[in-house]
Amino acid sequence: MTARKTESDGPAAPDRPAERPPERPKTAPPVPPHPLYHPESDEVVWNGRFPLQRVRFRYRRRDGTLSGPLTWELARRGEATMILPWDPVTDRIALIEQFRLPALAAGEEPRMVELPAGLVEPGESVPDTARRELEEEAGLSPTRLEPMGTFMLHQGYADERVHFHLACVSLEKGPAGTRGLASEEEETAVQVVDAAEAFAMVAENRIRNAPTALALLWLQVNHARLRDEWTR
Repeated sequence: MTARKTESDGPAAPDRPAERPPERPKTAPPVPPHPLYHPESDEVVWNGRFPLQRVRFRYRRRDGTLSGPLTWELARRGEATMILPWDPVTDRIALIEQFRLPALAAGEEPRMVELPAGLVEPGESVPDTARRELEEEAGLSPTRLEPMGTFMLHQGYADERVHFHLACVSLEKGPAGTRGLASEEEETAVQVVDAAEAFAMVAENRIRNAPTALALLWLQVNHARLRDEWTR
């Protein structure tokens, strides 16, 4: 038996047009198709400086079967670059030190020894980003840039790829003052050290930043060859 409408029910509510879903940010596109990837849903759950997606999916196992359902959070950070400033004549390296909140959250010293680095801006090439960041964070202008490789840093969480470059610069040993963008409240303290000292800092785990350690290890492996080539 169905209920009968009475006057006390009032007039029927007018039909409302369906609300359009919010436009997906360009910086958080759906994960691209791949034979190993079987998506079930892909939604943007946070659209801040770095969008965050919640992706439900299965993946193809090596035996050909599908995995069980998985839910991952995916941070979209995009492309970045890191620059190792090196003077091949004096064999010196410029390092920077700046405050890092996540390091403090992890129980580390918040002022971390690093290399200049930054995100690639829309419409900017990777080499242009490298030159810009080197100037902003260390006050240096390279006469030469050599690609060192491209690496994933957080493949279990973020899509960020970092393009490493070796920069040929002229360096005087010792403190080189502070730099950084005032608009970003950025402060980077620049320190010039001998390459041998930088390599020792990595070996002794005094450099706690993994990309910086990786870049210095790369230079250590290629040191003799590059010094010969760049000082001819």
